[in-house]
Amino acid sequence: MMYRFVFTQVLSRFDPEDAHHLTVGALRLLSVTPVVKRLVHRRLAPRDPALRVQAFGVHFPGPFGLAAGFDKDAGCVEAMSALGFSHVEVGTITAHAQPGNARPRLFRLIKDRAIINRMGFNNAGASAAARALGRPRGVPAVVGVNIGKTKVVPEAEAVHDYVASARELAPLADYLVVNVSSPNTPGLRNLQAVELLRPLLQAVKEVADSTPRRTPLLVKIAPDLADGDVDAVADLALELGLDGIIATNTTISREGVSSTETGGLSGRPLKARSLEVLRRLRARVGDRLVLVSVGGVENVDDVWERLLAGATLVQGYSALIYEGPLWAHRIHRGLSRRLRRHGVRDLREIIGRTAT
Repeated sequence: MMYRFVFTQVLSRFDPEDAHHLTVGALRLLSVTPVVKRLVHRRLAPRDPALRVQAFGVHFPGPFGLAAGFDKDAGCVEAMSALGFSHVEVGTITAHAQPGNARPRLFRLIKDRAIINRMGFNNAGASAAARALGRPRGVPAVVGVNIGKTKVVPEAEAVHDYVASARELAPLADYLVVNVSSPNTPGLRNLQAVELLRPLLQAVKEVADSTPRRTPLLVKIAPDLADGDVDAVADLALELGLDGIIATNTTISREGVSSTETGGLSGRPLKARSLEVLRRLRARVGDRLVLVSVGGVENVDDVWERLLAGATLVQGYSALIYEGPLWAHRIHRGLSRRLRRHGVRDLREIIGRTAT
């Protein structure tokens, strides 16, 4: 209740991107304050053994993590882990630093519980992210690294660009994600076509496989893919031996919202399609790939539904803006209570229970 009052009366009056920078600045202060950071982690991080998940050889303290887009330069990993996210996916990070698109480029749709962004992969580049990820941590954190194409790099050179990022970042990641699904980098979504995606994933996988611990590799897809293309990407992921698929990124659809701003739409309006893609992927691949569901996740009911539908991990971001810093803690606490109520001692028992 307190956060909603602060959001309504204070934060909502700020430009969305300025508010984001203020939030990130505060979280970075938390990250460099050892005693407070450890106390917050002890209080808010998931600790119920029933919530623990193992996916692609990585141990997660719970199923609910922070999606890429919030922590673009890996500066808030410890803070977000302390606040209760089971994992933090940083990025999207590009091989070369870039400023992103012109402002304004972030828009709140408060009545729709949604966001539109056309940030354009603004980040300090792979080398800067590698330095941040290489620093010692004061609290445990599972970190995924999401990589994308540098805007000025031609599509014909995209493979080399992704490989450059992977070489810098794969050794520092608990898992690596190839993002070919943002609508805000010209031509990026073209790379989801199987004939272009195959050589890209093969090259990045070669880098990921060569790290000392073999970094798991996932691909993130758009909700706007036709069903046949979703199937084709799923088949390709199996063919290449990928570890998983993240579904879905933001959408270019404006169904159900009044805004005509360009960019990727995320939040509540994406819920139905994201769940639909998850169910299609589960029907296609079964449990042979780890499925990570993101898009329109707001509460414990949404997370529970995604797990039942076949997701091993679930992510969120947009609702954080509307729910506040205790959001992830509340979701994991709610999941613990629900597992006990259903007599379930291990989260794995419910994953895919309603999948067909």
